[in-house]
Amino acid sequence: MLDDTHVLYFTAGGHTLYRASRSGLEVEERFAPDEAGVEAFRAYLRGQRGALFSLLADLAGEDFHEDQIPFLRGGDRDAVVQRRVAQRYRDTRLAAALSLGYVAAGERKNERLLLASFTNTQQITPWLDALDDAGARLAGVYSVPLLAPAVAARLGVKGGRAFVISANRAGLRQCFIDDGRLRFARLERTADMDAQALGTFVRSETQRLAQYLSTLRVLPREGEPVQVTVIAPQGARTIFERELVSDARLVFHTVEAAEAARSIGLSRPPEGALAEALYAYLAARKPPREQFASRADRRRYFIWQLQRGVVAAGALGFVACALVGGNAWLEARGLRERAALQGNQARSAAEQYRRITAAFPVTQTSTDNLKIAVVEFQRIAQRSALPEQGLVHVSRVLEDFPQMELDALAWSAGNPATGARTPPAGGAAQAAKSTATGTDDLRIEVSGRVNATQRDDYRGITAQVQRFAQALGSSGFEVVATKLPFDITPEGTLTGDIGGADTGEAPRFTVTVARSLK
Repeated sequence: MLDDTHVLYFTAGGHTLYRASRSGLEVEERFAPDEAGVEAFRAYLRGQRGALFSLLADLAGEDFHEDQIPFLRGGDRDAVVQRRVAQRYRDTRLAAALSLGYVAAGERKNERLLLASFTNTQQITPWLDALDDAGARLAGVYSVPLLAPAVAARLGVKGGRAFVISANRAGLRQCFIDDGRLRFARLERTADMDAQALGTFVRSETQRLAQYLSTLRVLPREGEPVQVTVIAPQGARTIFERELVSDARLVFHTVEAAEAARSIGLSRPPEGALAEALYAYLAARKPPREQFASRADRRRYFIWQLQRGVVAAGALGFVACALVGGNAWLEARGLRERAALQGNQARSAAEQYRRITAAFPVTQTSTDNLKIAVVEFQRIAQRSALPEQGLVHVSRVLEDFPQMELDALAWSAGNPATGARTPPAGGAAQAAKSTATGTDDLRIEVSGRVNATQRDDYRGITAQVQRFAQALGSSGFEVVATKLPFDITPEGTLTGDIGGADTGEAPRFTVTVARSLK
C-alpha cells in the first residue's frame, strides 16, 4: 500500500476517516451516519480523484453461515461460490466466502466455506457510490472480524481455538478463531462503562459466547481451555486482570491498546482512539485477501495495480538494461586499457629494437638476412654437442688419480680426422668407422704431467699414464690417441741419458678420448 491510504471506519453511530502512513494513523474527518454525512463525504472527495480508500465496517448486523461445496478449482469453483452466495443473500454486492479447509465426504472431498455479509447493505452503498463518483480507488471493504485473525497472530495466538475481544468505539467486539480462521463474531454495545464495569461485562459476555458456540457444536464442551486475548483500554490492564479470572474453560490474557499497537507496527496511534485503530491500520497496511467489495467497485483499483505492475516491470527492465550496459561499458573500458597498454609495450619494443639495430656494424646484407642468419645459428647451437658430460667424466677420473696434474683440456665436436697419433688397439678402427659412417664425435684432449713419482722411473710413469688413459676410455668414451712421456714404440730411439740429470720438470703426457654423439 501507499502512504496516502485512507480508511473510512464505518459504525452505526458515526464514521471516522483515517489517513495511514508507514507507522502512524491520524484522524482526518468525521462524518455523521446519515444523508448529511454522505454529502459532507462527497464534498471532501472533491479533488481526491485517484486517491486510495478502504472501508472498514464495525457493525452489529453481520451474518455468518457455514456451507460446503465440492472440491473444485479455478473458474468452476468461482461459479459455485457465487451461486451459493446468491442463494444466501439477496444483495451480493457486499458478500464474501472464506475457505475453512477441506473435509472428506465419503469417497469425495468437500471444501468448507464461511459465507459472510451484512444484514443491511443499504447503509454502506451510498458511501461506495460517493467513492465511485469521485473517481477514487477502492482497495476493498473489510470488517473488523475479517481482520481479527491477523491481529490475533501478531498478539501471539498460535493455532487452536481462541477468542479475540476488543473494546472498540462501536462497542465490545468478540471474534472466535479456529486455527487462524474466522468462525464467528458478534458486537455488543457498551455505552459509557467504566473500566471495572467493562471488565465484568467482558467476562460475562465471553461466557455467554462460549455457551452459545457449544450449543451450536462449534465449540466442544470438553477439551482444552479456550485462549481469550482481551485488548483493554489504555490504563485498564490491572482492573481487567482482576476481573478476568481464568478457569478450566477460559484462559484470559490481557493486553493494553498501546502494547497491541506496537505489536502490529503502529507506533503513532491516533489520540483517544480505542482498539479500532489496530484494525484500521491493518486494513490500510496489511489487508487480508478476503473482503466484501465486488469487482465492479474495485475496477479502478485493479487498473491502478496493473499500471503499477507495468511501471515496475519497466523499471526492472530498465535497471536490468542499465546493469548489462554498465557491465559492457566496464568490459569495453578494460579492453581499451589493455589495448593502450599493449600499444605502449609495442612502441617501447620497437624503440628498443631500433636502438639495438642502430648499434649493429655496417654490413653488406639486409636485416632480413641477418634475422635468418641468427635463427639458423640458434638452430645449429641447439643441435650442437656440449662438453658438460665429457668434462664431468674427466673430473671424476682425475679424482682417482691425484698424481696427475692437468695442464690443458681441449674439446671438439664433429667428424673425426682419419689420422691419429699412436692410437691404442681399436682407436684407429673407431676413428675410421666414424669417418666412414659420417657420425659426429665428441673429442676431448687432456694434457698434463705426472707428479709424486721419481723422474727416472720411466716404467712406473708409463704405467700410470696408461692406467689413467684406460680410466678415461670408459663410460662410453674410447681412447683415440695417447702421447706418453717416453717413446716406447719400436720405431722410437732409446738414448742413454734416461734417468740421467734431473731437469726439474715432471714427465708430460697427452690423452685424447672420443664419444659418439649418435
